[in-house]
Amino acid sequence: MSHNRTKIMGILNVTPDSFYDGSKYSDVKKAVEHAVEMSRYADIIDIGGESSRPGSEQILADIELKRVIPVIKEISKRIDTGITKISIDTTKADVAEEAINSGASIINDISAMRFDEKMKDVAAKYGTNVVLMHMKGMPKTMQLNPHYDDVIGEILSFLKERINFAVANGIKKEKIIIDQGIGFGKRVEDNLMVIKNLDKFKILNCPILVGTSRKSFIGILSDNIPPEERLEGTISSTAIAVMNGADIVRVHDVKEIYKAICLADAIKNLK
Repeated sequence: MSHNRTKIMGILNVTPDSFYDGSKYSDVKKAVEHAVEMSRYADIIDIGGESSRPGSEQILADIELKRVIPVIKEISKRIDTGITKISIDTTKADVAEEAINSGASIINDISAMRFDEKMKDVAAKYGTNVVLMHMKGMPKTMQLNPHYDDVIGEILSFLKERINFAVANGIKKEKIIIDQGIGFGKRVEDNLMVIKNLDKFKILNCPILVGTSRKSFIGILSDNIPPEERLEGTISSTAIAVMNGADIVRVHDVKEIYKAICLADAIKNLK
């Protein structure tokens, strides 16, 4: 993966209950059209069929499959997947495998392969890229008084252990992407500390993915504004993350972020 230009992962939630876009793309046709539009600027389209917002409940694999597979199949027909990759945002091995067979080439697992023991086997079998994310607790309970003594040290330790686990189970190190899990079991100050200290995660020698898009800490720091009003905070936090070492940014507003990080990349890459 080239590190001269920050990659953009566009978010496509095909759920009825996501924190920002709700059921906006639960219709296959609308989801596919949005993916095609995002592919003009995005390097990756990340498709999720289960909400992981704070307080969310887990759903059955059958429900998740019905949501994501038709969308992935149609997107694969409409975009050049050699240029814009398709990612499946799931913690379930069965969903990941079916998604790969339908056109996905990246597994984005917020549990870092902890929730489904078969996930490691799927990733190794197909040789896909896999995103390993840090999360404290489960989505339903992760924001109930999370606490860290050393947030950077604890996340580093967790990610190192998961990288070692993945490699020990046949996943090539060069296929692993790490995500510090902004908003997943973290206080406002924890999220800010992670963004400020992203460069410390370079020691793990994996591409760094950062996802701040329209998350609650932006709203809290901006007079409790709702997700619909968090674009400027998203742009700001994303640009700072790029300057501090992000290799991939996961966002809802692909075109706007593309324009913002073109400048951040130009400054970052100055010799």
